[in-house]
Amino acid sequence: MKRLERLEWLKDTIQDAIDRGATSVEQVHQYIAELPFEALEKSGLMEHDRFALRDRQRRTIGMVYNAIRTINAQVGALISDQFENLDEAKTAAQRMSRDRSDTAE
Repeated sequence: MKRLERLEWLKDTIQDAIDRGATSVEQVHQYIAELPFEALEKSGLMEHDRFALRDRQRRTIGMVYNAIRTINAQVGALISDQFENLDEAKTAAQRMSRDRSDTAE
């Protein structure tokens, strides 16, 4: 495996871990954020508009973690593009070097 391929694999592994981690943390966050609503409902203190508040909170939390996953994907794509640029530059340099040596002969 070439060096850039190993780096790409490492980038993919880290990116996947971040994505899975964000999803796991989001699930815990959603669960914990739900607890006060449950307690207020059980006590009878929260009757009016409770579903709208819960939904708004769920969506807000989801938006934050979706932003994390989106940024992670964009950074990963940017890094992959840079790896590709490095590989293309290396190939171009090798061709130019061969062309010069062919011309010198």
